Amino acid sequence: MSASAQAPTREAALTLMLRQGEVTAAQLAQDLGVSVQVMRRHLRSLEEDGLVEASPCTEGPGRPSNHWRLTQAGRGQFPDGSDDFALGLLSSMAASLPTGTVDQLLQRQAADKATDYRQRIGGGTLQQRLERLVDLRRSEGYVAELRPDPEGQGWVMSEFHCSVMKIAEQFPCVCDQELQLIRHTFPDCQVERVHWLLEGGQACGFRLEPC
Repeated sequence: MSASAQAPTREAALTLMLRQGEVTAAQLAQDLGVSVQVMRRHLRSLEEDGLVEASPCTEGPGRPSNHWRLTQAGRGQFPDGSDDFALGLLSSMAASLPTGTVDQLLQRQAADKATDYRQRIGGGTLQQRLERLVDLRRSEGYVAELRPDPEGQGWVMSEFHCSVMKIAEQFPCVCDQELQLIRHTFPDCQVERVHWLLEGGQACGFRLEPC
């Protein structure tokens, strides 16, 4: 298989592991439409590059099967919009401005960005507006998806890759801003966080239900 043919399969495998957490070679092969043998070769190559790692897991009779997951370097393959300049700027502001000023600025930014989102999303049903928001978030570097809420009448928007993760690790208040952003964008909904990457979750998730 040529290098150009291998690249899309490798990238698709990394994305599936980002979304699903731990998966077997057989699961990846089925989802990507390739043989298990081909998938195992891809995984070994990704392992050699330090992008994935395996752990044996017994799931019944027979020899244990490997469950594959992304390493930190593997997660780093996805777009990241937080750079050293933004992080350094926030650090300088937090050190020089009165306590709470950075939080206030982030809250203002959330409100302003929500206004922009609402204009770009337009009208329609909640599902239609959420689907447009997911498209916007994907264009900003988030690996986002939308699914019906299994526990209610609304929807859950999940983001498996956060484009400002590096900043959020040092300034968790950025995550509060993200929650407020979704609430301002959908003022006709109840919005709550249901998953959080910073607390070890597989994704950041927001549940939205009409008021």
